[in-house]
Amino acid sequence: MKTITERLLAHSWPDTTAQLLEQGYAVVNRVLTPEECETLIHAYQADHTYRKTIVMERYRFGKGEYKYFQYPLPGLINSIRETVYPFIAPVADKWMELLQLPGRFPAAHADLKAYCHAHGQTQPTVLILKYGAGGFNTLHQDLYGDIYFPMQLVIFLNEPGEDYTGGEFVLTEQIPRAQSKANVLRPGKGDLLIFTTNFRPAKGSKGYYRVNMKHGVSPVLSGQRHTLGIIFHDALT
Repeated sequence: MKTITERLLAHSWPDTTAQLLEQGYAVVNRVLTPEECETLIHAYQADHTYRKTIVMERYRFGKGEYKYFQYPLPGLINSIRETVYPFIAPVADKWMELLQLPGRFPAAHADLKAYCHAHGQTQPTVLILKYGAGGFNTLHQDLYGDIYFPMQLVIFLNEPGEDYTGGEFVLTEQIPRAQSKANVLRPGKGDLLIFTTNFRPAKGSKGYYRVNMKHGVSPVLSGQRHTLGIIFHDALT
């Protein structure tokens, strides 16, 4: 079987990056095997792997629970983070250029990580989330500090319609001087969704303008839903 790095390198990234430029999100199908998904779900109880647990109800984030990994990250997760980043960093740079915003992103993830650490953002933001029946996640943005990369990943570890019902991934677009648009997505087990963390450019009659984005999860109606969130920038705390 090919390694996760080999599988990601074999993917048709030009098609995916074109979708990111056009709509601010893209799905890469079957990145993880069913066995890899199950391993991550079962490891949720291994507390030595994590640095912090968040019960969402306590903070009015929704209903459910998630855990932040500590460094060093598990090899599978670190490989995904470091392999995907170089393919999407040019898209992030293009977004900044189109919106005439300052700053560009390093070509390698290790350099982005070093830049975060030099500015006090030293805590890993990779997390695994668990929802049961009634669980949901309110609309939000995962920024964690002044330094942030404008795209992130989520990998779906359960099969919708079989392991759980409801629990759709919701990505909203706040369009200037118009009502918001909601994108409702149902990726399958092992699928990887790349989406915007904060904003994306959209083309209008007078050039490009900024569309602010938020994401969340609709209520789970039945079953268990687990996802792996991979954020490229690190956090202050």
